[in-house]
Amino acid sequence: MAQVLHQRATTTHAIRAEIQRSTESAATLSRRYGINPKTVRKWRSRDTVEDTRMGPRAPRSTSLTPLEEVAAITFRQKTLLPLDDCLHALQRQIPSLTRSSLHRLYQRHGISQLPRTGDQKREKKLFKRYPIGYLHIDISEIRTGEGKAYLFVAVDRTSKFVHAQLYRKMTRQIAADFLEDTLQTLPYRAHTVLTDNGVQFAKKAGTEAYKPHIFDVVCYRHGIEHRLTKPFHPWTNGQVERMNRTIKEATTRAFHYTSLEQLQSHLKDYLWAYNSARPLRAHKGKTPIGFILEQWQKEPERFFDDPNHYFTGPNT
Repeated sequence: MAQVLHQRATTTHAIRAEIQRSTESAATLSRRYGINPKTVRKWRSRDTVEDTRMGPRAPRSTSLTPLEEVAAITFRQKTLLPLDDCLHALQRQIPSLTRSSLHRLYQRHGISQLPRTGDQKREKKLFKRYPIGYLHIDISEIRTGEGKAYLFVAVDRTSKFVHAQLYRKMTRQIAADFLEDTLQTLPYRAHTVLTDNGVQFAKKAGTEAYKPHIFDVVCYRHGIEHRLTKPFHPWTNGQVERMNRTIKEATTRAFHYTSLEQLQSHLKDYLWAYNSARPLRAHKGKTPIGFILEQWQKEPERFFDDPNHYFTGPNT
């Protein structure tokens, strides 16, 4: 049977068992096995040959109070958020909290690793690393007191920057105008756009072969590659679909809007807060705008203007 010994162990399980069975003196056994007499007396006083746990009997954090430890543990168990998300949420109430101390706390209580679901594994495998400028665009239906409207959402796969607009219709011209508006909002060049194969973004199969789609015309004008999602493959555009649910959870599922203009105003404020104040685990705690500013310092050739000029605030 394999033995697990600590790095400085001078005895094995067999020697320890011999010491416990022997009636000879500690000095005799220490000379026989080449160990300290204190080691002989230690193993004679024990009933097992296994190493005991080192360190304090009741380990606890030196920088957190017991109440703060309980709050951090409960937050992790209830929300099931990743370590960095827990850190950014808890630091608002516990300023002395660090990432290493929080990780050690979760390790002590056996909650340092969360089980990965099949969806998370599939998404991690699907979305590879791309330079900034890879846009996901989608449309979802939304309702206000005035009736039905359509939410156009664009998400950058790498920077996670989100741009959205509300329209009363979802025509081809509106889809092309939304793409133009998105490109004007970004301070860097987009190189790829991923959409579904709806009529707002692509031509119908077997028809309209004689003229280009207006959405493709905008892509061609800006030197953008237009890609379509695979049929019957729902995860190819999962980022923007998840962002649609996030926006609805923060707006229409939480509040009632009497007019489209009221929802548009709230949507504008929410997107500004998300892009400028939401720390993301994918960016190691940086916000989407913070990540864009960091990329501007690393790869200025991808930008056509200073990004500080584009992110001046929601009320300017």
